[in-house]
Amino acid sequence: MKSSASKIKMTSFDDLFGDNEETTSFEDTANRIQHIEISRLLPFAHHPFKVLDDGKMEETKESIAKYGVLVPIIARPKADGTFEIIAGHRRKRACELLEIKTIPTMVRDLDDEESTIIMVDSNIQRENLLFSEKAFAYKMKLDAIKSQGKRNDLTLAQVVPKLSAREKVAQDAGVNRMEVTRYIRLTELIAALLDMTDERKIAFNTAVEISYLTQEEQEILQSKIEELMIIPSMAQATKLKKYSSEGTINETVIDAILSETADKPVTVTLKSEKLTKYFPKNYSKEQIEDVITILLEKWHSEHK
Repeated sequence: MKSSASKIKMTSFDDLFGDNEETTSFEDTANRIQHIEISRLLPFAHHPFKVLDDGKMEETKESIAKYGVLVPIIARPKADGTFEIIAGHRRKRACELLEIKTIPTMVRDLDDEESTIIMVDSNIQRENLLFSEKAFAYKMKLDAIKSQGKRNDLTLAQVVPKLSAREKVAQDAGVNRMEVTRYIRLTELIAALLDMTDERKIAFNTAVEISYLTQEEQEILQSKIEELMIIPSMAQATKLKKYSSEGTINETVIDAILSETADKPVTVTLKSEKLTKYFPKNYSKEQIEDVITILLEKWHSEHK
């Protein structure tokens, strides 16, 4: 799978590494690695990927502290003398935490669409992305490709006739077109419901169905979820979508749909082969039940 980042042209070894001193003329330094002050590097507008000070960040910090920044970040110049980061937000943050003043940067003169595509492609294959991160990344890239197509951009002249913009996004990400479509639907969720989806309180497919409700309907639903402490199931979400499309949904209907299974006991059956592999062979049924109960009580206390 080819990434849009592969379009970055590196003319020679000397162009890349021969001169690391920052200069004021972009024309003289295009395609070269420059050491740019951290304070002059700004995040990409509407960057969809979260930069967290988590365990992964600690690993990045340790690597940079030991070896330095091995892969330069990519940025584009702005009229006010600052630079917009296209790829490398986590490396820049790690340098901030380490109080490193400059970072090696490949400066490229890219338009909005090119920058967006490279930004998405350089992040979309990361592990453990949130649903919301993928959703907004796919949407940003889709919009960028469509915009290029409208301008009859030469970089897409050979692509658009063969693949639709959505198919191009899917192909580059190594997924199918429907998956891209379903992720992009999540961008229609209000923030509270999208957060619940990221936290896996609402299942992905359920969230997709809920996304077809209007913003006002979603706000009522979110309020009812808090009031009744009930997370809608896929079946309930499908009903909500149906009533919304018919224009017959309101607070009473939402309340009724969420409450219809509230009093019914939930029965869960676990096959023995799924359980026994986690326990010593000499454990009795009662011992296995005791361990499961303890674990469930711990899980419940952590998620109150």
